[in-house]
Amino acid sequence: GYYKDPEATATTIVNGWLHTGDVGYLSEDGWLYVVDRHKDMIIKGGENIYPAELEDVLYRHESIADAAVVGVPHDTWGEVPVAFVVMMQGEELSAREVIEYMSTQVAPFKAPDIVEFVSELPKSGVGKVLRRELRDRVAGENT
Repeated sequence: GYYKDPEATATTIVNGWLHTGDVGYLSEDGWLYVVDRHKDMIIKGGENIYPAELEDVLYRHESIADAAVVGVPHDTWGEVPVAFVVMMQGEELSAREVIEYMSTQVAPFKAPDIVEFVSELPKSGVGKVLRRELRDRVAGENT
């Protein structure tokens, strides 16, 4: 359970089962693939978008060193994806170029609506991207 947090414990442990919040699927061969975290899923106009899928595509671009995608509130769509991109040293791309690249690699509705270029991504001591900091950064810019 969660220390001094019975509400979080009750939503995580149900009937003796631990609900991790991971999203995955079983392949026809019986392999389990974990594709993302449920809490990170972006719902844009009723469509589910998994940040990990978009990040994998961004990592494949030769000019991109690091990337993270988060969902932010949107008046029309509910949420939209925002990509935070760290460029390889000496490389340059425009936000439009990143969005166009993404639109050729994934369904166009999944492509980020906004691209922010950063020198580095905020990470925890073990190297995990601090998505809340990224969401807060975008929310602060839109207030």
